[in-house]
Amino acid sequence: MPPIELKLLTPDDAALLGYVAEDVFDASIDAVRLAAYLAQPGHHMIVAMHGEVVVGQTAAVVHRHPDKPTELYIDEVGVAEGYRRQGIARRMLELMLAHGKAIGCEEAWVGTEPDNLPARGLYEQRRHGGDAEAEQFVMYLYQL
Repeated sequence: MPPIELKLLTPDDAALLGYVAEDVFDASIDAVRLAAYLAQPGHHMIVAMHGEVVVGQTAAVVHRHPDKPTELYIDEVGVAEGYRRQGIARRMLELMLAHGKAIGCEEAWVGTEPDNLPARGLYEQRRHGGDAEAEQFVMYLYQL
């Protein structure tokens, strides 16, 4: 059985998402959207590969501000059900945070729903390193 390998995707890596296990993304991948995402500077994605199959992903976006530190917004973390609780999400998150630091981000943030206990457990585990603090916030979603 091949080990789980992590890969930071480039615009040339779209074909790697040809076979994705269920529950890694919220919906099916659209090839046009994937190409646009990977081509956009400031959009970053790490995938966890088990052989030729994507079993996990972490997506992030760099936010630059004129008055605040550059930050990395961790937008998504997903792992296929049969691969959960094996440290894959933690490994992807750590690699994404290291990548964010390497590209000049000074802070990183991630949000999740209050009832998403697995995600909160992952982020709390990272928080106990002393460099993160949970905050409450309200989000509004506008359909455009």
